[in-house]
Amino acid sequence: MAVRKLRPTTPGQRHKIIGTFDTITASAPEKSLVVGGKKSGGRNHDGKMTMRYLGGGHKRKYRVIDFKRNKEGVPAVVKAIEYDPNRSARIALLYYVDGEKSYILAPNGLEVGQSVVSGADVAPEVGNALPLQNIPLGTIIHNIELRPGQGAAMVRSAGGFAQLTSREDKYAIIKLPSGEVRKVLSTCKATIGSVGNSDHALERSGKAGRSRWLGRRPRVRGVAMNPVDHPMGGGEGRASGGHPRSRKGLLAKGYKTRTPKKKSSQYIIERKKK
Repeated sequence: MAVRKLRPTTPGQRHKIIGTFDTITASAPEKSLVVGGKKSGGRNHDGKMTMRYLGGGHKRKYRVIDFKRNKEGVPAVVKAIEYDPNRSARIALLYYVDGEKSYILAPNGLEVGQSVVSGADVAPEVGNALPLQNIPLGTIIHNIELRPGQGAAMVRSAGGFAQLTSREDKYAIIKLPSGEVRKVLSTCKATIGSVGNSDHALERSGKAGRSRWLGRRPRVRGVAMNPVDHPMGGGEGRASGGHPRSRKGLLAKGYKTRTPKKKSSQYIIERKKK
């Protein structure tokens, strides 16, 4: 995966940097794995706007991704690498030998024609899913479960990877992309390798219209509002607005919002890097 910078024939293309899509091998999704969706535009069931700055955007079909990988011992062949508008990573279409089809997140190095499998006794190779207790220490992993059988919850965005550093009693110690080190039950599954499309972080939209295509409406700064609308609003001229805070008055810079008595805090060994 690489990125390309366009010749500045228009102002919108001057700063635009996009992916090359050279790894994508299919132009349409698998119909049996696609479901329709309906956008809320930030409105609730009464039609009242409860989330600002949402709405519009291109219509999308949701690709059903297999985050559980519970077809154990059944090999599957990668038939295609596809684009998914709902996530930053690419997805891989699998054909199992028993005829079933499914989508998984495409890790770096996975190519069409390769075989992947999940299970407790499979080899720790790219794309294979197995319990943390069976993965060698130091292995790069993604798609990590937090509870056995729940399905992958962590490390799913483009270019993301975690590392299995050690084991302690019934827990595996994992270093996450944020720098956080935490315990996860050894019976939870993870997939070998890092998530593909690692150059996604280098992309730049180039113009405001591309944000509108993604369903993001223009965001109004708090300091541009009146005092009745925002704690940072008002003032003569271009007054800065005081301490940075949200519309509800919650401090925005460095204020800890995590619940002090949160149950999962006991599993965190080292907090994420600032």
